[in-house]
Amino acid sequence: MQSVVDLSRPGLPAGPKAGHGTRRRSLSWILLAATLVSLLALLPLAFIVWVAVQNGWETASALVFRPRVGELLVNTVLLVAVAVPISIVLSVTLAWLTERSDLPGARLWAWLSVAPLAIPAFVHSYAWISLVPGLHGLWAGVLVSVLAYFPFLYLPIAAALRRLDPALEDAAAALGLGPWRVFARVVLPQLRLAICGGSLLVGLHLLAEYGLYVFIRFDTFTTAIVDQFQSTFNGPAANMLAAVLVTCCFVLLALEVLVRGEERYARVGSGAARQQQRTRLGRAALACLALPAVTALLSLGVPFVTISRWLIAGGADVWRLDEIGLALGQTLFLAVGGALLATIAAMPMAWVSIRAPGPLQRLLEGCNYIVGSLPGVVIALALVTITVRIAMPLYQTLFTILFAYALMFLPRALISLRASIAQAPVELERAASSLGRPPLKALWATTIRLSAPGAAAGMALVALGITNELTATQMLAPNGTRTLAMAFWSYSGEIDYASAAPYAFIMVAMSLPLTWLLYVQSKRMAGR
Repeated sequence: MQSVVDLSRPGLPAGPKAGHGTRRRSLSWILLAATLVSLLALLPLAFIVWVAVQNGWETASALVFRPRVGELLVNTVLLVAVAVPISIVLSVTLAWLTERSDLPGARLWAWLSVAPLAIPAFVHSYAWISLVPGLHGLWAGVLVSVLAYFPFLYLPIAAALRRLDPALEDAAAALGLGPWRVFARVVLPQLRLAICGGSLLVGLHLLAEYGLYVFIRFDTFTTAIVDQFQSTFNGPAANMLAAVLVTCCFVLLALEVLVRGEERYARVGSGAARQQQRTRLGRAALACLALPAVTALLSLGVPFVTISRWLIAGGADVWRLDEIGLALGQTLFLAVGGALLATIAAMPMAWVSIRAPGPLQRLLEGCNYIVGSLPGVVIALALVTITVRIAMPLYQTLFTILFAYALMFLPRALISLRASIAQAPVELERAASSLGRPPLKALWATTIRLSAPGAAAGMALVALGITNELTATQMLAPNGTRTLAMAFWSYSGEIDYASAAPYAFIMVAMSLPLTWLLYVQSKRMAGR
């Protein structure tokens, strides 16, 4: 009892009520910062709606309901409707072979199924158009899109297969179901979340991609928006195309929610502490090897062989070290600056999502994820029009391009930070506050320091995205900016494929280590 009395004496550290009030004030400031970031994240979407309202129904309908928009819509729907199912089948098959069968060299094939992520999509297209100059149209788009983006499906599906409880399959087999029926009735339904999430990610990338489809001369909404902006700077027409593209993104989001459903995917209890016994392929092993081998040859072999061929053909002359050094320096500067800004902007929301969950937190967090579903060309177009009409001094400045990067890649930083903050005990913050440290200093000394590895991982993911970003950089970067992607695009646009090869090689070399870390992390999450 004496200790309780001593705590109430004047001049000693504040009691629980004072500490609680301090934490509430700290939470208010952090919540205010998270709200501000969330509102800024909605800026591009709000601008598209504002432009549509300002143009009026007659102008908007005239710009939207015309034959050209119909052609683009048909192209986009066909591309997504064909490429996504093919990617699902390919990814599920590869994941089963590498995770559930005794396929020779399964670990090597698993890594080779993830490695295409290190190659930018427009480099895939560059490699194929160099190899097959007549490759154009829808089916060319489907081929290159599947090879470039199927790892986004393979990774979550393979991770889900590693985590499945083998007891469920054993029980189904004991009831007399054959291997195919066990897979169809037990395994495949448990992969629904992974398939839906990966399919959504692939679909959003198909809607946002620009360089890939320009190479093969296949028109989509993104290519039309950029062409409209660069050729005539027709703001209303480009904005209305952007509105249709945003609508397509939200349709994909709604379809994913509808297909995903609300079924329960977790079991009660810890499950079996053993791994699933791998299926013996027997005589079919050689035939099954053909799928991962051909996939690796098409998705990795063609780009690497093409880049190597052009490097050899160009010789030492294509290694213009002064130009390459400048492009590399500007790319690293923008990547580090954008990653740092995105991480700082994500911190308040990540802290609130873990420390103060609730309806408001879910609403604010949803705003941050919405901007992640918007194509970069939409964000860039909104910022271009806003700066030209309202804040002309900010047009094509370093601030504007870094702000765009922060909006585009905010979800990547948020996801990594949220996972790290969740592992930092809140009691450490309270202990630091009880020792007399101000709330922000207590937060810095405990949670922020403990979440530094997660923040670094998020920054790396954001930096990778910025390194390979093309459309937003072209539209927003200050005059004189020449990143690796811009230099590659400039030379390849002039059909000087040999001069473009060093830039493609450097981008791939920078992306491979991070892709390897992503692959290793997915293994660790499954306890392997």
